Amino acid sequence: MAVINRIAEFHADMTAWRRDIHAHPETAFEEVRTADTVAALLEDFGVEVHRGLATTGVVGTLKAGTSKRSIGLRADLDALHIHEKNDFDHRSVNAGKMHACGHDGHTTMLLGAAKYLAETRNFDGTIHFIFQPAEENEGGGRVMVEEGLFEQFPCDSVFGMHNAPGIEVGRFAVREGPFLAAFDIFEITVTGIGTHAAMPDRGIDPMIPAAQIVTGLQTIPSRQVSPLSSAVVSVTQIHGGDTWNVIPDHVVLRGTCRWFDRQVRDLLEPAMARIADGIAAAHRCTATLRYERRYPATVNAPAETAFAAGVAEALVGPEHVDRNFEPDMGSEDFAFMLEQKPGCYILIGNGPEEGGCLLHNPHYDFNDEVLPLGASYWARLAETALSK
Repeated sequence: MAVINRIAEFHADMTAWRRDIHAHPETAFEEVRTADTVAALLEDFGVEVHRGLATTGVVGTLKAGTSKRSIGLRADLDALHIHEKNDFDHRSVNAGKMHACGHDGHTTMLLGAAKYLAETRNFDGTIHFIFQPAEENEGGGRVMVEEGLFEQFPCDSVFGMHNAPGIEVGRFAVREGPFLAAFDIFEITVTGIGTHAAMPDRGIDPMIPAAQIVTGLQTIPSRQVSPLSSAVVSVTQIHGGDTWNVIPDHVVLRGTCRWFDRQVRDLLEPAMARIADGIAAAHRCTATLRYERRYPATVNAPAETAFAAGVAEALVGPEHVDRNFEPDMGSEDFAFMLEQKPGCYILIGNGPEEGGCLLHNPHYDFNDEVLPLGASYWARLAETALSK
């Protein structure tokens, strides 16, 4: 594993930065302390700092030479609403918030690259270090783009990276084309007439059609989407009733849809409405659907994917880079940046999943052994793209 020697020398510093960020998690658009930490370190490295995009976003700009070429390197700042169950010293001090997806590590790896590149400046052009808020659910990437990210900080291409538990340390995984799925949310409200639970005939019970709608929605990916396409419809919340002996007026179902193909997306919403309306009507209830199209699919550009994979192979060897990794139904708001600029999103191995080291798990922790390799990847990516 060819970690850059200089980056290996400040591995301990990166570990300290990462653990400090992990201990002080902040969620969407509230990453004030995290942004302050990032901005202060960038300024200390000699990187020009810009703040304010998407409320708490930070962009560091580093220039060398005379070339007009430019590249964007992106990391995410935010944590999740999870109660951490780890007992190590750097566990979360903010109750109900946790870096359970490794954004603390992503931020630190990009900071490590910024430190090294500011010291060496072995490139010709402009590097924009993009530290984005609110990746989890709230679309901070979309907001940064809408507020003029690429107008203020022009980039010929843009790159992102995520850690991957279950992939060995020292390995990378990537894929050309659709890599991560789109992310939509839905809410279905089934309304009847509440009554005493011992006298269900005197009201109209919304629980029965709500339960059948949960099952009925599964016929969309299994019977209405082509077997050659991919779709997921998951009900993740059911809310209804307040006590044992009362049939409620209404039941609320919430969940998420995932897809790669826009034609599948256009099928999902009307199909859900049709199923919900039909089942509810059969039970003398009504159903209303609220459907939000949140994140598009993350689609890697061919040339940039080949380039990123080549940089990774130069670090760890071709045998440790999977260029045809299976697409994942998870989602990423880096997709909004890839809709504007060609680029690539790559995975870096985080090691075994034992002990609950799974993304969005209360026992997760980013593997500090990965930090110098991730920083080296970012540094070599920039130096190669903007070679002298």
